[in-house]
Amino acid sequence: MHALSRLSPEIRQYLLVTGNYWAFTLTDGALRMLVVLHFHGLGYSPLQIAALFLFYEIFGVVTNLVGGWLGAHLGLNRTMNIGLGLQVAALLMLTVPAAMLTVPWVMAAQALSGIAKDLNKMSAKSSIKLLVADSQQGTLYKWVALLTGSKNALKGVGFFLGGALLTGVGFTGAVLAMAAVLALIWLASLVTLKKDLGKAKSKPKFRDLLSKSRAINILSAARLFLFGARDVWFVVALPVYLSASFGWDFWQVGGFLAVWVIGYGIVQSFAPYFTGKRSGRLPDGRAAFVWATLLAGLPAAIALGLGSELAAQTVLIGGLLLFGALFAINSSLHSYLIVSYAKEDGVSLDVGFYYMSNALGRLLGTLLSGWVFQAWGLEACLWVSSAFVLLAALISIGLPRHAPVAQAS
Repeated sequence: MHALSRLSPEIRQYLLVTGNYWAFTLTDGALRMLVVLHFHGLGYSPLQIAALFLFYEIFGVVTNLVGGWLGAHLGLNRTMNIGLGLQVAALLMLTVPAAMLTVPWVMAAQALSGIAKDLNKMSAKSSIKLLVADSQQGTLYKWVALLTGSKNALKGVGFFLGGALLTGVGFTGAVLAMAAVLALIWLASLVTLKKDLGKAKSKPKFRDLLSKSRAINILSAARLFLFGARDVWFVVALPVYLSASFGWDFWQVGGFLAVWVIGYGIVQSFAPYFTGKRSGRLPDGRAAFVWATLLAGLPAAIALGLGSELAAQTVLIGGLLLFGALFAINSSLHSYLIVSYAKEDGVSLDVGFYYMSNALGRLLGTLLSGWVFQAWGLEACLWVSSAFVLLAALISIGLPRHAPVAQAS
């Protein structure tokens, strides 16, 4: 704590926000794996398990939109702490006796967790904008990429943590342990986070929830299709296919997807080095178009490979790894652009609107993943994925194009 006090206020707040976000993300990933493993053990089908997370995604859409307005009114420190508190409550809801763990109860707990997650994420991403000067766009990109990438890597670690806790102390013990640790972090956060961070000087009206910025509206539309393209084959179709077609057991499927998420997060952290930092440039709308175009044909190529005489396991795993790397760069680039485009006063309104589109894309992808896979199989999901990425690329043509020289960081 003494070493932390010697840092500049901006660095200190960044580390506090990041640490807060990391702790939440670990419990979020672990909780997802705990629920999946526990209810799989009770005999639920993959589609039934996916349905448990339906409210998690639906409430993410609403929370990002309303959460931005709350952040501008209350301050980002408060919305972040509200998110932490709600996650503790969601965890405690799952400590009831086994007979009370009905599907509606678990869906309600997941809804609360979804609200908590998006309040926490919106607050963390918005805070970075306020801790970096507008003239330091290179530093802004680096900090956003590090926050986003480390979050996804830790979510993968959370998958392993959930499995280990379930094996070691059981479902109720695991949830109680996470609730206790997160409650301590929440109490520390109440004391240490800067007061009034992100509170707008002029109080926005509720009608201001919808962004008036053309650039943010375009980027939000592209984000919707980008994340729909990932989840249309990743959420339900891929795990079921790995299990049914390759004979992988649940631990092999869960372990592989956890490693994939960790690798995806690592690539996100290094995205600035792939998108222009080495040449002294910052990404703009043209970069978003180019990187989405590079990704667009890959799911279709995987689908064609699965329909050929090539080894399906090699095609799918190799294609998935390449998709993860390219998608990570696209995602990190988008995360920088929204923070860069957002206006400083009431930044959470713009960021919240953007992540509302992100959540809507995830919801659309999740629903399509179950329906399209059940009706037509994994290859159809991959073709839909390619079409969605292509739409994201075409929408990105309308983004502002400028490439200022990166500031020293």
